[in-house]
Amino acid sequence: MKNITHLFLALILPLVTSLNAALDTGYAAPDFTLTDSTGVDHSLSDFAGKYVVLEWTNHRCPFVVKYYRNGDLQALQKDMTADGVVWLQIVSSAEGKQGYLSPSQAEALREAKGMHSTAMLLDASGEVGRTYDARTTPHMYLIDPAGTLVYQGAIDSIKSTRASDIPNAVNYVQASFESAKAGEPIENATTVPYGCGVKY
Repeated sequence: MKNITHLFLALILPLVTSLNAALDTGYAAPDFTLTDSTGVDHSLSDFAGKYVVLEWTNHRCPFVVKYYRNGDLQALQKDMTADGVVWLQIVSSAEGKQGYLSPSQAEALREAKGMHSTAMLLDASGEVGRTYDARTTPHMYLIDPAGTLVYQGAIDSIKSTRASDIPNAVNYVQASFESAKAGEPIENATTVPYGCGVKY
């Protein structure tokens, strides 16, 4: 019985821990300033009055590749930014770790992949990633025009690296934005992120 109890705790406790977010959904999103791939500084507070998506990314992570391979995330970025959303990609991989990008590499990647984000921000120190408790790539956040964090968690409802699963999944970011814009409650305001661990 003792061994069974230990096994139960070993399996369940990590799952319970993973459900706890360091930031509370429904409260103010922490401000930050980061430099983008072109050398321009951006602060979250610069975008007051607008919806902002934060996308933690690592171009070598298969869960990220899934969304960029066939242009699915580029299309979502294009649609949402056309609707007035500010979309900020954040790279928190440390120098020497998987996914790290220099400014020139980041800009080349944006061009090569046809990304439609507002900017790609570089966070090699990991300071902003840790502030937001970004755990995976992707890890998604939606901030409303009042600066409130209204969604955080997974990009969608199917945990896989298969691009073929995308059409069958609920895209939590898109759904949260549509609900918030319509003044309706967000059905899944906090979900468990999935993907590769952020390479701090």
